[in-house]
Amino acid sequence: MAFKVFQQIRSITIIRNQSHSISNLFNNFFRHTHSHNSHFLNSKGGQSSKLLTITKRALSAEAKKKKPTNRGPIGWASLAVFMLTGGGIVAYVRYEKEEKRKAKEKEMRKSVGMAAIGGPFELVDTNGKTVTDKDFFGKWLLLYFGFCHCPDICPDQLEKLSTVVEKIDAIPNLPNVQPVFITVDPHRDTVAAVKEYIQDFHPRMVGLSGTEEQVKKACKAYRVYYSAGPKDEDEDYIVDHTIITYLIGPDGKFIEYFGQNREINEIVGSISTRMALSKKKSS
Repeated sequence: MAFKVFQQIRSITIIRNQSHSISNLFNNFFRHTHSHNSHFLNSKGGQSSKLLTITKRALSAEAKKKKPTNRGPIGWASLAVFMLTGGGIVAYVRYEKEEKRKAKEKEMRKSVGMAAIGGPFELVDTNGKTVTDKDFFGKWLLLYFGFCHCPDICPDQLEKLSTVVEKIDAIPNLPNVQPVFITVDPHRDTVAAVKEYIQDFHPRMVGLSGTEEQVKKACKAYRVYYSAGPKDEDEDYIVDHTIITYLIGPDGKFIEYFGQNREINEIVGSISTRMALSKKKSS
């Protein structure tokens, strides 16, 4: 269609250029005749001048008759169709580009989230028994990393976690979820300290500690940042750490994480949905 429009424009341009060329040719002729024959024209008392004027008008009218009256497909309607067609193509290209970008980001989030978070660990429970990630296979887990001397954030998050566990346990036809606390302060959080600390929260909560190397390995597996601050006069200090609760599936793989600002009902809804989908796939 664009090629036909171009042909029509080219044809009209050629015709108009030809008309202008004819008109310019006669104008130059008359100016030349007038300059070189002014004596002759004056001697006729203006009659020749009138004759020339009539001739020019006749030629001009003839040139106008030769102009095409049918402009072909060029018009507002055709122009609108052309613009709409071009705009539609541009919009479609942009849509496809945006969809590819979204698909790429989704795949990146999937690969990073599922592959980069979680892994094997070996720690010690509140009974002094060595446990690994494999001991929790077959269970849904909610993991939280913190420390027993945390003044406010850790208690708040563990209370929230306990409430979430209670709500999940109360939903019929859904499995229970196991709450797990892992310390990021192995120097102070001994087996006995962790055992006493978790008593203030859910009765089924499992507390894990270990050596500095064991804790470091577990935190690295779940991409948990932690750093002990400066000590005060009483040798007390605060540990800065990642404030995230991790949802782990029965196969031991990471499924989802919940930040500090996620509401209880939102977390419960997400976990219950994950459980229901998992149950549907396995049945």
